[in-house]
Amino acid sequence: MPLLAASGLDLPVKDDLDSHEDDEGIPPTEEQLQKLRRIPDRLPWTAYLIALIELAERFSFYGSTVVFTNFIQFPLPEGSHTGAGLVDGQSGALGKGQRISTAIGTFYVFWYITPLIGAYVADVHLGRFNTVCVAVGIALLGHIMLIFAAVPGVIEHPDTAMSVFLIAIVVMGLGTGLFKSNISTLVAEQYRRTKMFVVTTDSGEQVIVDPALTVERIYMYFYLMINVGSLIGQICMTYSEKYVGFWLAYTLPTLAFLLCPLILYLGRKRYIRTPPTGSVLATFIRLMHFGLTEQATCKVSLNPIVAYRRLSAPDFWDQVKPSGVPRERRPRWMTFDDAWVEEVRRGLSACKAFMWFPVYWLAASQMNNNLTSQAATMTTNGLPNDILSNINPLSLVVFIPLWDSFVYPALQRCGVRFTSLKRITAGFLTCSAAMVWAAVIQYKIYQTNPCGSAAASCIPRVSPISVWAQGPAYFLIALSEIFASITGLQYAFQMAPTNMRSLVMSLFILTGAASALLGEMFLWLSADPLLVWHYTLMAVLAGGGGCAFWFSVRELDAKEDEFNALAAGTIHE
Repeated sequence: MPLLAASGLDLPVKDDLDSHEDDEGIPPTEEQLQKLRRIPDRLPWTAYLIALIELAERFSFYGSTVVFTNFIQFPLPEGSHTGAGLVDGQSGALGKGQRISTAIGTFYVFWYITPLIGAYVADVHLGRFNTVCVAVGIALLGHIMLIFAAVPGVIEHPDTAMSVFLIAIVVMGLGTGLFKSNISTLVAEQYRRTKMFVVTTDSGEQVIVDPALTVERIYMYFYLMINVGSLIGQICMTYSEKYVGFWLAYTLPTLAFLLCPLILYLGRKRYIRTPPTGSVLATFIRLMHFGLTEQATCKVSLNPIVAYRRLSAPDFWDQVKPSGVPRERRPRWMTFDDAWVEEVRRGLSACKAFMWFPVYWLAASQMNNNLTSQAATMTTNGLPNDILSNINPLSLVVFIPLWDSFVYPALQRCGVRFTSLKRITAGFLTCSAAMVWAAVIQYKIYQTNPCGSAAASCIPRVSPISVWAQGPAYFLIALSEIFASITGLQYAFQMAPTNMRSLVMSLFILTGAASALLGEMFLWLSADPLLVWHYTLMAVLAGGGGCAFWFSVRELDAKEDEFNALAAGTIHE
């Protein structure tokens, strides 16, 4: 079989790859599974096109949100009509303080509950592509409203500007939530292979082409596009905010966002689309109720421990398969096959893994608010205090190709199986290390700031510590995202039942909203003089959450190949 070298790897080239047919090739034997190196397949070009849509959307999203902290926390500079801080001043508009700024920021993340709505609309009514189109229209309306909150004549009236701003982020959040749950699934659906197959490289080495690694690669470069958009958007908007004003920092992302409907329209006939199949949520609920009541040795218990034990019983899933239910006792709604039950079992396993992600996002999200506020108390030498947050996307733009082309292949060549769940665990621990660094920097700020432990109230007098000292925290968070966030996207797609992918993906995205809700519990810590304790607690939660995560999923880790090899199930009308 001819081969193509791409991104430092030998990738198989088959004439039918772009046709997306399910010709799976020669499957590996058990011995080959244990001994042969695994590589990803070539990516379909439509996946790159969809990733370009994500780039434009993330440019607009992060370009806008990067200035939210300054817009909310700091007051309008004296004599300013735009909020610009210019060279030596601090940009600001509403003057509501750090606690309210953090609270609104966490609310905006919590508003990510809307992916559940997007999943329902896509699965039942419109399909993923059409739902993305609707989401783009809603988000565009929110962007336009955001501009109105910052224009001269409105920004000078903090209460009015705050009202318009809050409505705008609610509308934007609704559009973004509908968008995220479906674009993240649509991009991976452009690749249609589902089974591993064996090929021989030009060097004569036999390797296994693994669809799971291919999906991971899709999400690696999807995430790369996210961070290219984020990097450009954040850098441009922080300088727009500082030297021109917030109205420009909200207008430029809106103009970039207009690329989304353009690319969607141009590629409308080329994307692989999954039509709406109707909601299977009701069928899923009936299946679980049937297993916990009709097939249980005793009736359902309200005790969650008893219910969990029944669900974890070795024969639970065999009892709810159609083949395990006598025809005379089989309900009329049981129109699915045994394979679909196995897919549901796999999907629930993925959801079990997601339960710990809110703790991860709680720590990682500190770079969006508290680390920005921390930078304002350090020596910036004329830089906007929110420019340092760009170290995170810049690191990801560098790290992602490096990990895809060298680190992960090197581990494969050394025979190291760095499985999905091991990578996620590593992500938790790396994020914990980032919070340890942030706590140390905060301690040093309190020691060197002219106002001591009241550093935030001392601006423009700041600590002599350079703002670049925050760099390692952003590097470590970026590395943790490669391990945890990218792998989480891949795991959600790979483990979900075929006709429940938007739902499972939305549940994964919803972990970010859950982290925001969790973050509201710690708002009292997110201000002077308690910030050292705040970062320390984040470190403990991320590290402890990583250990608890691995303890809860270590048995699933051994079944990864088995789960990936499951055939797609069907539900008949």
